[in-house]
Amino acid sequence: MTSSLLSIGASGAIAAEVALDITGQNISNASTDGYVRRSANMIEVASASSWSTANDISLSGVTVSGITRNANSFLESEARRTASDTARASSAVSGLTNVEAAVENSGLFTSIGNFQNALSSLNQNPTDSSMRATVIQSGQTMAGAFQIAARGLSATQTGIQTQVSQGVAQVNTLTTQLAAINTQLSASAGGSSVAGNTTTSDRATLMDQRDSLLNQIGQYSDIATTINSDGSANVNIGGVSGPPLVHGVTANTLISTVNSDGTVALAVGNAAVTLSGGSLSGNQTTLTKLNQVSTDLDSLAASIATTVNAQQAQGANLTGAAGSALFSGTTAGTLAMATTSPSAIATAPLGSAAKSADTTNLTALTSAFGTLDPAGTMNNILTDISGTVNGATTTQSTLQTLSTAAATSLSSQAGVNLNSEAVNLVKFQQAFQASSKVMQVASDVFNSILNLTAH
Repeated sequence: MTSSLLSIGASGAIAAEVALDITGQNISNASTDGYVRRSANMIEVASASSWSTANDISLSGVTVSGITRNANSFLESEARRTASDTARASSAVSGLTNVEAAVENSGLFTSIGNFQNALSSLNQNPTDSSMRATVIQSGQTMAGAFQIAARGLSATQTGIQTQVSQGVAQVNTLTTQLAAINTQLSASAGGSSVAGNTTTSDRATLMDQRDSLLNQIGQYSDIATTINSDGSANVNIGGVSGPPLVHGVTANTLISTVNSDGTVALAVGNAAVTLSGGSLSGNQTTLTKLNQVSTDLDSLAASIATTVNAQQAQGANLTGAAGSALFSGTTAGTLAMATTSPSAIATAPLGSAAKSADTTNLTALTSAFGTLDPAGTMNNILTDISGTVNGATTTQSTLQTLSTAAATSLSSQAGVNLNSEAVNLVKFQQAFQASSKVMQVASDVFNSILNLTAH
């Protein structure tokens, strides 16, 4: 009996010591990113007696069967998903804001209006050299603004394409690391309870690293994960129906390809990847919008050049010669004034004498330019960009709120609460002291029995 009491006390002291070690580990890692709170999984040790009646139970104390990792797969999945959505929105807002700035900072809307006003003012005195020079100067400014906008969009496009390239490289690095963690988890799975959250200390650390890598990958793309019975993780990119990115100990390579329009396509092997989350998805959204804006500006620049040049050909310039093109180029990046001579503006109809004050062709040009309404088109382009940025910003704010809530829920479940751990310190310290007292009592009883036997 006394030997049983002694072993019961010893088992209690050992279990309490393990629990104290785990509590100390929790406290030490309270601020460690990705650390999941641990607790000792204690079970009663009892066996049928070999010396008494058949129904007698011999109590043998307690043992620590393993370490419980206080994770919650649903909360982890929600936190990862909402964080991925927020990363997509944040990336889109950042990129779209740069697109908006590239166009707005060019001063294009104002310069188009100034050119149109200069043409209208020339109607008052079509032979005035200073007024003609103003038209040429305002045309040069407008063409320069188109070029500035085009260069700004090109620089933004290059920057985002670089971000995609770097993001893809980082994803491949992370998946290689995850495959290595999977290898270790598979190798250490034998003999441990891997079906649930009860595991060993080393495996708990590996699982923390596994989940941290999954979260990091989720920052770049939306993923679907499957946790296998050995604790390893399979990852499909772009959701459940997407191609496998990590399968067991094998990591597949994510690749990116720049399309002719500047957008970027992603693939794993020959399987195309369609993303709905992560910063790479936000990058793709921005590049698609940027391509649309660039196309719109190219179309506007071409229509201005075509409209002005076509009407120029219908009139006579200040020298009486047939009008020639005022603009060259067919895109925003190539639009330029084809002449710097104020006399080249064809204000009079064909066949007019030199220095004619007849404004028939200028009136037709002003009317054609007004019908084209490039300022209105430019305003629509700016409004479209601004609306897209505002919508993306609103979405980002909403998703950030959801992500914060999901992260808070996960932290309350899996994170370390220092107040609770302080209580556990006292609790397990008292358990250790009490178990030590049990051992002392067992020793005292044993000594008493020896003394009685000696008499």
